[in-house]
Amino acid sequence: MLKKILFFLLLTSFCYSQDFRLSALSISKELTENANSVVRDQKLEIDISSLNQMQIKKKKIISVLNSKGLNNVDAVEYYDKSTKVKLIEATIYNSYGEEIKKIKRKDFQDRSVVDGFSVLTDGRILYLDYTPIAYPFTIVYESIVESNNTAFIPSWYPLDDYYESIEKSSIKIEYIKTLGFKFKENNFIGDKIKKEEKENSITYTAENIFAEKPEEYSPIIEKKFPIVVFGLDKFNLEGFEGSAVSWEEFGKLWYKNLVSDSEEISLETKAKINELVNNETDVLKKARIIYEFVQNRTRYVSVQLGIGGWKPMKPIDVDKLGYGDCKALSNYTRVLLKNVGIESYYTVIYGDSKKKDFDQDFVSKQGNHVILTIPYQDKNIFLECTNQNVPFGYGGTFTDDRFALLIKPQGGQIIKTSSYSELDNFQQIHAKMSFDTNGNLEGNIKIVSKGIQYDDVYNIQNSSKQDIENYYYQSKFPWINNMKIESFTFNNDKDKIEFTENLKVKIEKSLVKTNNVNLFSFNIFNKLTSIPQRYKNRKYPLEIKRGYSDEDIVEIEIPSTFKIESIPDDVIIENKFGKYQMECRVKNNVFIYKRVVTVKQGVYEKSEYENYRQFIEQIVKNDNAKLTIKE
Repeated sequence: MLKKILFFLLLTSFCYSQDFRLSALSISKELTENANSVVRDQKLEIDISSLNQMQIKKKKIISVLNSKGLNNVDAVEYYDKSTKVKLIEATIYNSYGEEIKKIKRKDFQDRSVVDGFSVLTDGRILYLDYTPIAYPFTIVYESIVESNNTAFIPSWYPLDDYYESIEKSSIKIEYIKTLGFKFKENNFIGDKIKKEEKENSITYTAENIFAEKPEEYSPIIEKKFPIVVFGLDKFNLEGFEGSAVSWEEFGKLWYKNLVSDSEEISLETKAKINELVNNETDVLKKARIIYEFVQNRTRYVSVQLGIGGWKPMKPIDVDKLGYGDCKALSNYTRVLLKNVGIESYYTVIYGDSKKKDFDQDFVSKQGNHVILTIPYQDKNIFLECTNQNVPFGYGGTFTDDRFALLIKPQGGQIIKTSSYSELDNFQQIHAKMSFDTNGNLEGNIKIVSKGIQYDDVYNIQNSSKQDIENYYYQSKFPWINNMKIESFTFNNDKDKIEFTENLKVKIEKSLVKTNNVNLFSFNIFNKLTSIPQRYKNRKYPLEIKRGYSDEDIVEIEIPSTFKIESIPDDVIIENKFGKYQMECRVKNNVFIYKRVVTVKQGVYEKSEYENYRQFIEQIVKNDNAKLTIKE
């Protein structure tokens, strides 16, 4: 006991003789619970001194409790011709707060932003690559970055990841009033964040925010954690003065300065595309021809040369070189369409399977991707121009169902991209199988996928035979042992946006013997096996991001020497989340199993989560039903 008291006194004395935040041992128990790291103190100071001058100072003290917490150090800065890193350094402390290493700029890794991926970039990244000798440890990271671009002011995420606690975090922004400084607070709950406004500055401070675990089927972080976004009505972007007073004004300047200044293509290409569409009068068929022309003649690379991070390469250069990034390829396609009389619009979006929206109420430079929009009758057709394999008018999970910014000559306009209902996201499996007298199964399977489920499968046509047989189908049917793919063919119908898999398979030893009877799991090719986690005190709403519909029919010929002793009763489960239906029949020695599942997209109160969990649990249980077969 005396040793413990002496240790505590020595530790307390040591911590307070230095900065107590340097010792990981001084963190309160509440902050370490569920945490891989704890931000002890983070200060972000931004000084916008003119239209084209912004300085960002960072100081972050973070205690890393284990190897998973390394990802939250965030000791990284980007730079190019417009952005300079004036200072970058770090100091490492052991668990007692004793300094063990100083890291200067020369010790940081310095490489191209997209090494190994892009052939064209002058953007570079400085980052800390540190392997600790023990955990926990504390790092003090400091940087000063100066930029001529004021289009992007860093947002403030006091908590930006799961499994991280915040002891203290603050941001202070000083600005010039005439630039039209603005901000928007999102997801503020409780009193853990304080705001102080002065004539030309704003400060936010957060204290004692505890680490959170992710919850299944919950909204993305941007819809849950507190965030403050900032912007200017007047800003500089690589030498041109922009305006973000309204989306209309913002889009008008974007079109003028970044999109429309060059629409030249070669005479040879003009002649070629006009020849391709010469006998076609239907607008969409003409557009499809041009789209496929671009797919066949170009490839995607990232381009980040100076203003290339914002401005597309010239169409004439894409035409000549045969490559470009999302901006360049979308704009090139726009120019080709214009040359055959079809109107289309450059469209900025957040490309991500998590469905991140443009913030409609906050006019600012947003987005990370560009697509193309063709207005057609009373709807819009969206083109993903970076993928050589995707069908015309199909974006899949990367761009579906979210708000984006249409860039027109007359101004910007917020629009919603195509969404897919649960009926659109359809998969049908029809299997015709037969048992031999040894309990082996063989037969043919046809799988048809549409909508978002098409997105999951169409790329397998480009995989090797070995990967398809040994990896893809093993991961698709992980519950099947001893399956051999004897043959397969694929049909990718891009007009219908429908992918068909035809398989011939053999599954050995499908029957499990128990007490002189055989048990057979007849739902062979499509079953839910995972039940959502149960939460005692769920914090966030239930969000089913995409719905779907599955229809499965399995027909199995049974040898005359086999006798089915019992089959499961029919099951129908229907509620607000969807519907599950199972039917089993025996007809002329053929066992017929039919399964229909529909799960609806939607956002529900957190109190509904347990009902949804039980719905899935019932499906999992019925998907694992078995036949009893005697020989």
